[in-house]
Amino acid sequence: MIEASHLTKRFGSVEALRGVDVSVDRGEFFGLFGPNGAGKTTMLRILTGQLRPTEGRARVLEVDVVSEPLRVKSVIGIVPEVESPPSYLTASEYLYFVGHVRKVDGIEGRIDRWFRFFDLEGSRGILCKDLSKGTRQKLMLAAAFLHEPAVVFLDEPFINLDPIYQRKLKDFLLEYVGHGGTVFMASHLLDIAEKVCDRVAVIQDGAIVATGSVDEVRGSESDLEAAFLRIVGA
Repeated sequence: MIEASHLTKRFGSVEALRGVDVSVDRGEFFGLFGPNGAGKTTMLRILTGQLRPTEGRARVLEVDVVSEPLRVKSVIGIVPEVESPPSYLTASEYLYFVGHVRKVDGIEGRIDRWFRFFDLEGSRGILCKDLSKGTRQKLMLAAAFLHEPAVVFLDEPFINLDPIYQRKLKDFLLEYVGHGGTVFMASHLLDIAEKVCDRVAVIQDGAIVATGSVDEVRGSESDLEAAFLRIVGA
């Protein structure tokens, strides 16, 4: 579902990614973790066709992310690091916009489903600029899943959600993966990641320094957080 080979990205003299190789299978929940500035968001932006690598290749759903970035965006779901729905649209207008751009069938029913799921009925007519961070995050998640993609890329999806909706989202993502969906997630919330991820990778200074199942990466440590701190030398 996701295949990256020797991905390298330079910004001037700064090497944000250094020859990264990643492979994610169908129905897998894959987590990418690392300190701030390690290269997580750069990696996600390349895999979702938003940024061209300096070197290397990547394919998502058999689509080359460099030569066909628009096609990649059309078939995946994306939740960016910063919740950023257009400020001049209402919550309802934004999801209608996403649905029309993605040419989804039964758009009204799909929108209603997500407003119910996230308890957003009272936010339908509110401009996105006036929504709380948590509500904007829910809206971005709804937009990512509106067209029922086979693969989703999530950058800190839990970060602005309260514990109730963190749990609700976690359960939904596990159900989504259980039905064959694939998740590529970057996050700092290792306690949640430990419960949902099948495989994880730790990135530091633009390079993958550990990868494997949660048990393999955790090793003899008490939890994934302790293993992460050991791996990055914190």
